[in-house]
Amino acid sequence: MIKFDDPRRLGVPDPEARLRFGTEQREGEGRPGRRALVVDGDPAFELSHWCGSCPLLFRRLVTANKKLSLEDMRERLAGTPAEPGSGGVIDAFGALLPEGEYLPLLLSVEPRLVIPGQEGDYFSGEQVDTWGIDQFWGLPEDPHTPYYRTFETVVDASAHLYEFVVPMVPPTWNERERVEEYVELMGRGAVPTAVAVSTLDVCEPAIGFGDDQSRHWGLTHFLLDGHHKLEAAATAGRPVRVLSLLALGEGLAGAEVCARLPALRAQPRSARTAGA
Repeated sequence: MIKFDDPRRLGVPDPEARLRFGTEQREGEGRPGRRALVVDGDPAFELSHWCGSCPLLFRRLVTANKKLSLEDMRERLAGTPAEPGSGGVIDAFGALLPEGEYLPLLLSVEPRLVIPGQEGDYFSGEQVDTWGIDQFWGLPEDPHTPYYRTFETVVDASAHLYEFVVPMVPPTWNERERVEEYVELMGRGAVPTAVAVSTLDVCEPAIGFGDDQSRHWGLTHFLLDGHHKLEAAATAGRPVRVLSLLALGEGLAGAEVCARLPALRAQPRSARTAGA
């Protein structure tokens, strides 16, 4: 954690927002279906189920094919903002989002690129330890995208915080020259800033198929700007800043839980231990 601001009202009416959160309805059932992150009218990511007892999820869908970068903000994000709201960055990106309350967080992260099913994958590691594998498919959950792991820490004796940065499109879609440019800049000490809209989900297993029955706090940052920066930082083993706009009321965590996040994010990083 570097800095955070008080929650603020941002965004535009839902029909005008390029990015919004939605819950589909089950046809003929009159009850909520899947939660989704929607970009330009198309579902881009399936999110954790609204019940809160199913596993944490951010699953890329076939219509997730757009970035939301703002080229006129590129120079201002080349370094670290003095304050989360300096330079008009929050207002500029806030105009892409649905109207609501957002908590600005300016974070320092050291991203590690993870491929689903490979070493370090949360979904086939820590999540299986708690929920077990999917009882229908007989497999771990699959996010259908590479993603970055950045931070984790103990919340209390029965809960653990996990942080993820999720690109809107896979790193393989990035321009190689721009990634190499940022690698070079970071090698000279530059610490550029990415921008994300974020959610905090708290998921607690109702039925224990795994050995560890702790609650999982999932802080998930969906990149609005900074796809090349995150890949460069992961490649070079360097830190990068993330200006997170935490969407209050859009995750599965209530206001009191979200209010604890700045203090938790300021704790030293700590790996999970069984039962913690």
